[in-house]
Formats: sequence, C-alpha cells, structure tokens
Amino acid sequence: MKKSKIFTIIILLLICVSVIYSEVSFNGNIITDNRIRLEDYDFTLNEIELISKLNYNFGNGHMYSEILLKGTYFSQIYQSSDLQNIENINSLEINIKETYIDFYKFISKDLDIRIGKQRISWGTADKLNPTDNLNPDDLEDIMDFGNKMGSNSIRLTYYIGDYSLDGVFIPVFTPAVLPSDEWMSAFFSSLPVPENMILQSYSDTIIIPQKTIEESSMFAAKLSGNILKYDFSISYFNGRDDIPLINNIVITPISLTEINANVQMVYPKMQVIGADFSGQIGDIGVWGEGSCFIPEKVIMEMTTIGVGTDTSIAINNNPYYKYVIGIDYTFKNGLYVNGQYLHGFIQERGENNLENYVMLALEKKFFNDLQIRIGFGSEIKDYKNIKNNSAFIIMPEISYFPMDNGEVNLGAYLIDGSDNTSFGKVKMNDELYLKFKYSF
Repeated sequence: MKKSKIFTIIILLLICVSVIYSEVSFNGNIITDNRIRLEDYDFTLNEIELISKLNYNFGNGHMYSEILLKGTYFSQIYQSSDLQNIENINSLEINIKETYIDFYKFISKDLDIRIGKQRISWGTADKLNPTDNLNPDDLEDIMDFGNKMGSNSIRLTYYIGDYSLDGVFIPVFTPAVLPSDEWMSAFFSSLPVPENMILQSYSDTIIIPQKTIEESSMFAAKLSGNILKYDFSISYFNGRDDIPLINNIVITPISLTEINANVQMVYPKMQVIGADFSGQIGDIGVWGEGSCFIPEKVIMEMTTIGVGTDTSIAINNNPYYKYVIGIDYTFKNGLYVNGQYLHGFIQERGENNLENYVMLALEKKFFNDLQIRIGFGSEIKDYKNIKNNSAFIIMPEISYFPMDNGEVNLGAYLIDGSDNTSFGKVKMNDELYLKFKYSF
C-alpha cells in the first residue's frame, strides 16, 4: 500500500475518533516552503507539510500524537523507467514526530509517567539550549534553530510541593539528522589533507553504538522549582553526543600529488551538568542557561599507507562550558526586542573550540495584519582579531495575515564573513524564501 494511502487512512481514522469522542481534539497545520538561492537562482526547497495533532483525555491519563506528512517536489529522474515510480517524481515522507501516553497519579498521587516517543525540551533560552541534550538534533533545515526529533523514552515526574523531579530513560541512541552537502561545511572542519596534496576521492564509515544498555541507553534527571519568582532547574544527562566525530583517517596515495581518504566517525559518550533560570526584572524578561560538558576522551589515528600512523587527540576529557544569557522586552509602541549571547554552538565541542555568538530579533506589527521581523546573528571566533575572525547572518522577514489562522511569510537568509568561521564557510548560500501556513 502506498504511503499516501496509509497516511490518508490514518487521518480519516483520527477525524472519526475525534467526532465520536468528545474528549478528543484534532488540530494541525499546513505549511508550504519554497526557497531560491540568490547566487544562481536555483530552487533549493519546494515542499509542503501537513502536521496533524491528536489529544485524547481518559480517566487519569492523556494520549498525544503528532504525525508529519511532507511532500518534496524535486523529481529524481535519470531514465525513462524512473517515470514509472511516483516516488521519483514526488518524494513523500511520513514521520511520527511524537506519540505518547501519560498516566497521572501513577502508583502514587504525586507521580506521573509518560511513555512513548516524546520531545523532552529542557532549558529556558530561546531555541539555543545547552541543557537540551536528550533528543537528537534535526539539522535538515539548518535555519530552523533548536529543532529536534522525539525519542522513544520513559519519563517520570515526581512532585514535591512546589518542586518537581524528572527522571528520563532513553533505551536506544538515535543520531542527529545532518544538513545537506552545501551546508555541511558549517558543521565539520576540513579534512586534514597533507600539504601540497589534492584529495581525489573521499569515503566514510559511521560507527553506531551497539544496541545494549551499556552502549546505547541514556538517562537524565532534572530538579525544577521557583525561588523569589524565578523559575529554575538543575539537571544531569548521561549519554552520547549525537553529532559524529572523526576518530580514524586512512590516506592512500595514488600519485605524487593525489590521495584518497577513508574516514571513520563515532559518537562519543558524554555527561552534562546543567542549570537554568528565567524571570523578569520589571517589564524585562531575562533568562540564563549553562552546562558543563564532560566528554569521553577520543583518540584519532591518521594512517598514511606506506608511511605510518600518527595519533592525536580528537577530543580530550577535560570539562568545557556552554552558556547563553538573554533578555526580551516589548516597548509601548509594540516593538518587540529579543537578544541573546551564546558561548558554544550546537556542533562545537572541546574547551578550545567554542566560539561566541550574538543573536538579536526585532518584531513590529502594523495594521493588525502585517508584521516585520529582522533577525541578526553574529559569530566571533577571535576577539583579538575580529575583522578576520567574524561572520554574520541577517534574516529579514515580512509576514501578512490575510485570514484567521493563516499567514504568508517572505524573507531571506543573508550571510557573510571570514572563511574560517562557521557562518563564513556557507556565505555563498544566501536564500530567499516564501512560506504559507494555515492552522486548523
């Protein structure tokens, strides 16, 4: 049975259930997203999403399900036989983003349990959260900061007066979804090719942890509460980094100036101790969040066939710290301002490899149906030489609301900076986008 038919049956069943049972609510979104690269005017994205959400309350429990249907319309046609398969013309993805069941007052009146695929969001910062390490990153859309996938897991929440204690167990490790090739250089350093040599071909191997409790399972705990009108939490995570790290390179010379390279990558274990807070100073919203990362030491071996093997440290086990502080404020004229300072981005690890970022957003509504938003991000690699070690991204957007629950967004991602920065490595990828969203 085709994926589209399966999804249609699921949607119809959900609608029928929502009609039969008054305790059920059914809602969702339709989103279109089209993007074009400003350098060559090639389309880089042409997709539509249907997100359906189902909530069902029963007795001392609750069920939630969120299903994504995504159609990507870039045909993969190379020969006439490809035209006989609709999947080569219209690519369809069905993804169960979340499906879980809550049992309230489980065993004890102060204990709740949630079982299933769930997004466990930790941290108080805006989208960029160093304490949020339980779910794998979804970097397919690199501009969708903070997007993560759900994980099959068990979550226990015990309430102690005004405090709560969360415990989470994730049986099986899931790696992050990485961005497309044109954005990968922002996340990975260049391969250390010997001087005066040209890389002719490249291949890699990913080592996934064994599906055992010792190698693959992850667990975490968090204590949350409120002190002096400030929400706070302290947390602990024991698991793995979901972005792979190179631990072995084999170089094969094929001529005096050319080489082939085979790379092996692993997912290092790590522990994370975190804390966060959020509250207000007068009418100004404030938040802060930080984590101490304690990684597993990983040795990298670099073997050149016919020469020998050198070893170095891919990452040592010295603790390193990521943190973010931020504020937001709405002026009397309706102008909303959101600013954050971030030390250490998603892919950065190791005490000497963390950079600094400033993120700023301005929003203002006009005539009740028009909104202008300007986002700005700067990356500073070295304060001693900012001119040659910095980059920035500007994200202007105009939103029009033609109807209730509907919006049209026209915007752009404009990037520039030094070639040795994460943003600067992808500065040729400026894009213009047009999105439509309707919520039902």
